[in-house]
Amino acid sequence: MIESTTSISRMTLPQLQAVFLAIRPRILTHAALVFRGVRCFHQRAEYIAETVAVGWRWFLRLAERGKDARHFPSVLATYAARAVKSGRRLCGQLRSKEVLSELGQMRHGFRVQPLPSSTRRSFEELHGTVGAQRQIDTFEERLQDNMQTPVPDQVAFRCDFPAWLKTRSPRDRHLIRAMAAEERTLDLAKRFQLSPARISQLRREYAADWYRYCAPPPEVERIDTLSA
Repeated sequence: MIESTTSISRMTLPQLQAVFLAIRPRILTHAALVFRGVRCFHQRAEYIAETVAVGWRWFLRLAERGKDARHFPSVLATYAARAVKSGRRLCGQLRSKEVLSELGQMRHGFRVQPLPSSTRRSFEELHGTVGAQRQIDTFEERLQDNMQTPVPDQVAFRCDFPAWLKTRSPRDRHLIRAMAAEERTLDLAKRFQLSPARISQLRREYAADWYRYCAPPPEVERIDTLSA
């Protein structure tokens, strides 16, 4: 028998727990259906547990307002599972800009995998799995990749770039610095009162002039040919 909405707000915590346990199977069933596509058993169990926890918190909030969630358990389960799927947790919201965040991986379309403990594997282990050698080669290639500019190149750039800017007009220098700050073409066109096509054309002209300034004499003619 469903009690009136006025009595739900007067219940004690043990009574509210007993009422919630009556609709908990409905929440568990709905959460299991929503997260049935999660392959990891432990991850799927965590999502289901979070759905129950969020549902319990919302059930208490509804009870404080005099609303009995037993009248709409499916709606409560649907919104709780949807909230967990979008990154909400009982203790807060997942951050979408963290690498290890599930929400960040889902929104930006990547995943984090454990690295192999060592690239030195036995012949049987290396060739016993399809594509194992390719995976090792990819891993070694990533380890050798270095995104840091060598110190001599940094010194040369800090000396050559200001000298090259002095060869351009003041308007060109302002535009080049704005391009170096990775401003969008449309923003640059609006700021300097030029068309987007002209901004793209100037970008290519500046790049060719910079390469011409830094290149040794034998390569200047080749750069002029490519930029023509």
